[in-house]
Amino acid sequence: MSMSDKSQNRIERILDAALQVFSDKGYKDAAVDDIATVSDTSKGGVYFHFPNKKTIFLSLLDKMADLLYSRAEEAMAKEPDMRRKGDAALLVMLRTFAKHRAMSKLFLVEALGAGREFNDKMLDINFRFAGLITRHLNELVALGMIEPIDTEIAGVAWFGGVNEIVRRWVLTGKPEKLEDAYPALRDLLRRSIGQF
Repeated sequence: MSMSDKSQNRIERILDAALQVFSDKGYKDAAVDDIATVSDTSKGGVYFHFPNKKTIFLSLLDKMADLLYSRAEEAMAKEPDMRRKGDAALLVMLRTFAKHRAMSKLFLVEALGAGREFNDKMLDINFRFAGLITRHLNELVALGMIEPIDTEIAGVAWFGGVNEIVRRWVLTGKPEKLEDAYPALRDLLRRSIGQF
């Protein structure tokens, strides 16, 4: 195993441990010492890769955002029916959040109110996803499949709707299976652009 492979393995171990620690204790009460212990890494080893707890948390947010975004893009690319591309992205996002409940909690609960840098990061992530939705809706408008609408507002509203359904699930456990929200959410989003 090369040094870069060892380094990458250690980074992944640290991030996995941080996810567990942040999920158990919350961002505020988590300590780098806890992350070092859970990752079976020295505190110096953690600091070698991440200068502080905030950097670790921001890295986890990026990791979740990248995972969601790549899966949504892939699902859209695989769906041949233009009208169903958004449906495919929605379903894969709900399934991804469901498989990564601890990370979903960090993404949609712990990051809120954790400070300006976290708020800025979440705003960037939200813009990224809203942009993906907006581009899809722009394609539908250009093809005459939906009436012209403010696709930018629609993109923000759609992603906000997904966030709130997932946040409710993380905090209350309802619905029991997150994917069970898909049919109602899909129908609501489709109606908002005049599709049934």
